Formats: sequence, structure tokens, C-alpha cells
Amino acid sequence: MVASPHTEKFAARLRMLKDRSGRGYDRLGKDAGVSGSSLHRYCSGLSVPVDYRVVHAFAKVCGADAEELRELHRLWALADTDRDAPAPAAAVPEDAAVPEDVAVPEGVTPPESGRTRRFRVPDKLSPRAAVLAAAVVVVLVAGFVWLPGSAPDGAASASGDRVLDSPACKTVSMGQHDACVREVQTLLARAKGKLAVDGDFGPETLRRVTAFQVLAGLPATNVVDDATKEALYAQRVSMTTWPPARVTKRIREVFTEDPGTAVAVARCASFLDPLYVLPNTNGSRNWGVFQISDARLRDLDGTPLRAFDPDWNIRAAHRLWSVRHDFHDWPSCEAALKGTPSSTPKSTP
Repeated sequence: MVASPHTEKFAARLRMLKDRSGRGYDRLGKDAGVSGSSLHRYCSGLSVPVDYRVVHAFAKVCGADAEELRELHRLWALADTDRDAPAPAAAVPEDAAVPEDVAVPEGVTPPESGRTRRFRVPDKLSPRAAVLAAAVVVVLVAGFVWLPGSAPDGAASASGDRVLDSPACKTVSMGQHDACVREVQTLLARAKGKLAVDGDFGPETLRRVTAFQVLAGLPATNVVDDATKEALYAQRVSMTTWPPARVTKRIREVFTEDPGTAVAVARCASFLDPLYVLPNTNGSRNWGVFQISDARLRDLDGTPLRAFDPDWNIRAAHRLWSVRHDFHDWPSCEAALKGTPSSTPKSTP
């Protein structure tokens, strides 16, 4: 198996964290809740975890800070995208034989029948071939002007100030890097969504787009479609939410039995961001402060919109905790916190 460039970069970042920790794969795997052999495969670029929680737990036990975690999530998302990408077409050897039924352009000498001979373009094309080649160049150059990856300024001017109405911005989605993405990010920031405006549609932009769609009452499609564009330009949705200090205070008020560990779990799960969204490769997602999964939301009679309410999310997480008086619903974060004393002693269940 040949790793993709994204997978190689992802594996290199994992190896850097592993080497910095000074611990072996078995020890790190035990702390992160995954086998040492699996970690070895991930760090070697032989496979990519299907669940980001494994990556997050591994990075936390290696001492990764918030910026490193964000970059690692970006690299994982790109590597995970490559998992289903088609294999590149095999290169055609320079001296490959040309089948007899293939039309050969005028001015190009075909190989003799039944023999393998190098197929090349002569140094001087015939007048007709030269005209055809010039026409192809003109068409290609004109086409590149309208590629989605190019700046859509010309098209945008035809539709006024709404850049997203231009043909170049027909769809805006993960992995895109252009002026269309920058416009989406600018509109999200105007709606009080906290994100960098850099023109790069990565995991952070995906999270904010998904949160905006939920808050706007739209299907969470992961793509900036026509309905999402209209809602962004309407500017009727506010993404203002609780700051981390208020989230921490409320967690301590609800989790009176073990407030220190509860805050640590929430920080591990969402960085205390009430609008945090984590997509999983199986199509499900986790929502809000305690990253409550789609399945758990159904059990709790909740919705993604309710999960974005930090008070509801924290109280729902406490209901899950109360089942066994532990944090078994957050295995990766619980494993990452092993050996970390909480600020308040646990009560006896």
C-alpha cells in the first residue's frame, strides 16, 4: 500500500507527537484506549483511523496543545478523505505501442503494424495540426478562467456584491480554497461565528458551516448550498454563545459530584465550545459541549439544535453520567485523563 501525500503528512505529525512524548506504542495505546499495534500502523502511514476520537485521545496523552490538535484534525480530515479516493491512473510508458484502431493526428508518424515503437510528436507540425493545437490552447485558457479554484471576482461583479451567487461559487465544500470560501467565512464571522478568514475550507470551517445550518433550521449537509447562501446573506442567525468561563462555571454547578473531571472531559471533547461539531466517517456526528452523539441525542429526546444549548447539553451529559456515576460515554477522554487527579475527590457511587 502506497500512502497518499495527506496520509504521509498525518502520519509524520503523529510520529512527531509520539517521539516528543518519549513513550512506546504500548504505553501510549493503553493511555489512549487503543492498541499499540494500531498506533504503530497509524504512525507508519499504513492506515488512517476511521474515528477521530482515537486521534484526539492519542494527541492528548502526548501533550498536544490546542493549536496542535486543530492542525492534527485538519490533517486527519484530509487523509480520511483520501481513503475513498480512486487510485491514480497508471502512467503510459513512453515507448508503448499504439493500437491499430487508434486515429493518429496528421503530421504524426504511427508505428509500423505489429511492432512497438516510440510514439512521438515530430518537431514540426503540419499547418492543419498547428491550427488545431492553437485552438485547443485557447479553449483551455478560457476554461481555466472559470475553474472553481480561481478567483470569482469577474463573475461576482455580474451578480452585485453577493460573491456566492457567481457561477464559480455554485457549491462550496470541504477541501476548497478560493475566494468563495473566504466569502463564506466572512459571512460566518459576521454572524458571530468564531473562525479564521483564510479562504481554506478545512475542518474548522466545516464545523461552523454545520452549526450555522442547524441554527438556521436547515439540513446539515456539510456543503454551502443555495439555502445556506440565502441564510448567510440574510444575516438573521446569530452564532453568539457562552464563553468558556461561563461553560466551566455551569459544568461545576451541575456536576457537583466530580466537577474537576467533568470540566476536563468537556475540554477534551469540545474545547468548551458550545457549537463544536465533530463528524464521524460513518455519517454520524457529535454535538456541543459534551459532544453528545446522534444516537445518544435520540435516547435523550434531543436534537442537534438542543445540543447547542450549553445548559441543556451539560444537564444531558449529567444524565448520562448518572447511569453508572462515571464518564463511560466519553471513553477516549476518560482514557486520556487517567492518572490526572481531579480538583475535587470523587464521591462514592
